[in-house]
Amino acid sequence: QVQLVESGGGLVQAGGSLRLSCAASGRTFSTYFMGWFRQAPGKEREFVAAISWSGGSTYYADSVKGRFTISRDNAKNTVYLQMNTLKPEDTAVYYCAGRKTTTMDNYYLADGYTNWGQGTQVTVSS
Repeated sequence: QVQLVESGGGLVQAGGSLRLSCAASGRTFSTYFMGWFRQAPGKEREFVAAISWSGGSTYYADSVKGRFTISRDNAKNTVYLQMNTLKPEDTAVYYCAGRKTTTMDNYYLADGYTNWGQGTQVTVSS
C-alpha cells in the first residue's frame, strides 16, 4: 500500500496557475492508477483527472479539459496536476487518489480508489 501526501495548494487570482504535487511512499507506486479529485464546500467529491500506470493515458473532466494537465514521475513516486487559467469555480480541496488495479474502468468514480491523501486547499479569487 502507498501513502499519499499532497502539496502545492494556495490562494491565486483568477487566470493564474498552480501546480499540485502528490508524493507517494512505498516501492509499488508504478502499479497504481492515479487520479485527482476535488470537493467544494457543500458539494460532492468530483473527478478532475486521472493517469495510467506509465503515464501514457490521461483523462480529464470536461470542466478542466484544456486547462489542467496531469502527469507522473514514477522514478520520483510523484503525480502532478498543473492547473492553468484558474477560475473561481475551481476553488476546492484537491485530493490525490490511487487504485491498485489492472483496468481503467470507471476511473472517474471516487469509490474505486483505495488510497487517498489528506487534501490540499486551492482558492481562486475573482
